[in-house]
Amino acid sequence: MNNRYLVVLLGPTGIGKTETSIGLARHFNTEIISCDSRQFYKELSIGTAVPTNDILKSVPHHFIQHKSVFDYYNASMYEEETIQLLDRLFQKYILVFMVGGSGLYIDAVTKGVDDLPLIDPEIREKITAQLQEEGIESLRIQLKKLDPNYYKVVDLKNAKRLMKAIEISLITGKPYSSFLTHTKKQRPFKVIKIGLNTTRENLYKRINERVDHMISNGLIEEAKKWYSKRNLNALNTVGYKEIYQYFENLITLEKAIELIKRNTRHYARRQLTWFRKYDDIYWFDLNQTEKIIDLLNSKTEK
Repeated sequence: MNNRYLVVLLGPTGIGKTETSIGLARHFNTEIISCDSRQFYKELSIGTAVPTNDILKSVPHHFIQHKSVFDYYNASMYEEETIQLLDRLFQKYILVFMVGGSGLYIDAVTKGVDDLPLIDPEIREKITAQLQEEGIESLRIQLKKLDPNYYKVVDLKNAKRLMKAIEISLITGKPYSSFLTHTKKQRPFKVIKIGLNTTRENLYKRINERVDHMISNGLIEEAKKWYSKRNLNALNTVGYKEIYQYFENLITLEKAIELIKRNTRHYARRQLTWFRKYDDIYWFDLNQTEKIIDLLNSKTEK
């Protein structure tokens, strides 16, 4: 299967990955695997910017709205399911696209979870709040349950190390100590990373316009439907948590929309920071689909 290629189309949120991927997948007559962790949940669509039904029907997609907000799901499970899917898809195609901006999930498939410097801002925020509200002892108790082996050797006075171990254990569903071998997994296919980017001014303009589109398309109503379940991890994310602050009369609706735009911009910056650790991305500006096709043809021709 060494003559098979997984093309990862990545970039910050709002950059236009969906539109570009449709054109590319149609050209190469293949299928798309989503690696946008926000789009995994079948109950949510507006705040997670799920592609329209027409788009989803135009090219076969996988891992979009395939889980419930009540399901536990992590990078390790995604890795396993995606590798199994690729085994089947590569029986039909030489090239398959994986599209999204979740660096954690991209790494899980291309390198394996064991090799990840795992960072999830939302989970880190929760653990930080836990430390502030309940103290370091609560972290010790939690780590002892999640990873008793690491609990025996870690400096129990070092809150930073406790937080890291808990974070990784929660994200992956595996004890942190199991990742200390630093072994990169070998894949039976080649990986080509294509990055989309634009000027900061244009990216921020696209993000602001997308948030306005979400509001006009019913984001407030979608958030209201799930308000009673707002503590679920799937809803503790940009677009929903700001609306919930509005519902609780903590901020005005105008302020909530402003915060969604600001926090989405911050998220885009964090994504770009993650991608900077890759040294094998071919970067393209928007509307350069033909140049991407030329590159892929040159990389995949026999």
